[in-house]
Amino acid sequence: MSRFTGPVRQNGYVVRDVEAAMKHWIDVLGVGPFFYIEKVPVDWFRHRGVAHDIELSIALANSGDLQIELIQQRNDVPSMYREFAARHGEGLQHMSWWSTSYQADYDAALARGLTIGHEGQINGPNGRFAYFDTDQDHAGTVIELSDVSGTKMRFFDHIRRAAMGWDGADPIRAVT
Repeated sequence: MSRFTGPVRQNGYVVRDVEAAMKHWIDVLGVGPFFYIEKVPVDWFRHRGVAHDIELSIALANSGDLQIELIQQRNDVPSMYREFAARHGEGLQHMSWWSTSYQADYDAALARGLTIGHEGQINGPNGRFAYFDTDQDHAGTVIELSDVSGTKMRFFDHIRRAAMGWDGADPIRAVT
């Protein structure tokens, strides 16, 4: 557990092909089911302070209490995902901490000297997220702070419950 943010709740992997990545996690690692969002409704996306219209597909599943996020960026706008892919190809890009006190935790991270790499929101103001710039040469240590004070936490709990005792049936579940 981090002394700054509490337990890691999610590992986020940048992948070139989200469908192939889901298949690998399902068939080789036995993790699932995956909840697949082909076109993530990202609002107010900023990369290093500049607005962009990012196009993402993500897939979410749990292994125990740890959520696995597979991320494929579908366009060429600047992002920390693209920066990671340019340096490392595919792999673990970030660890996420979930917050019900998002603004206070966001302000505390800035007060500790962290800087925003990119940020945005999904489905309104209670779906905010921020990726703090860390040593991007060290794969997997980008910090994401994710606001789970709204409906996002209910969705994440649903994903975790679906993984408990999962028997391999219905391995990819489209989210619309």
